[in-house]
Amino acid sequence: MNEVTEEAALAAYWEAPVATLRGVGAKMAERLARLNIVTVQDLLFHLPSRYQDRTRVSAIGALRVGDEALIRGEVLLAEVRYGRRPALLVRINDGTGALTLRLFHFTAQQRDQFTPGAWLQCFGEVRPGAATPEMVHPEYRRIADREAAVAETHLTAVYPVTEGVRQASLRMLIARALDRLAADDGEDALPDWLPAGARRD
Repeated sequence: MNEVTEEAALAAYWEAPVATLRGVGAKMAERLARLNIVTVQDLLFHLPSRYQDRTRVSAIGALRVGDEALIRGEVLLAEVRYGRRPALLVRINDGTGALTLRLFHFTAQQRDQFTPGAWLQCFGEVRPGAATPEMVHPEYRRIADREAAVAETHLTAVYPVTEGVRQASLRMLIARALDRLAADDGEDALPDWLPAGARRD
């Protein structure tokens, strides 16, 4: 492909509606538009507001209130507490200390995941709790055992979002857009927006 054709193809890709990406239907496109994301270029220039460090697993016993941390632990118990707002409380322990996960919005299927003896990997903000520190609605997933926890290899971007657009969905779409760009045009497909003079300096 000659240089002119490559530039034209790249320009067409930048200006393509975000709905051309796999996973973006009419409803998602409408939600993204509330974030001023209409084209693929808009998506790729939707910059993070901050970053989270998920590059290491922290010991529960070393956590302090206010920390954002990646942890792992074995489920000790799970119970639904009924009050002004029903909450699913899940107590986990990693051998250095215990922590409670508090979920206000949950399904019976979610509740059944938290069987005693199961291992979880969680990320969230540590808050004070009645019996142990807590994480309210952390990101979590089941893992095979203590050794199966996997930390990220790089900082995790946190993007401005809107109702109906989750962080995970936005990260997936951005990665998908970049992957498609690299597959179509090679690793050097992204243009360098800095003037040549500035790059030489």
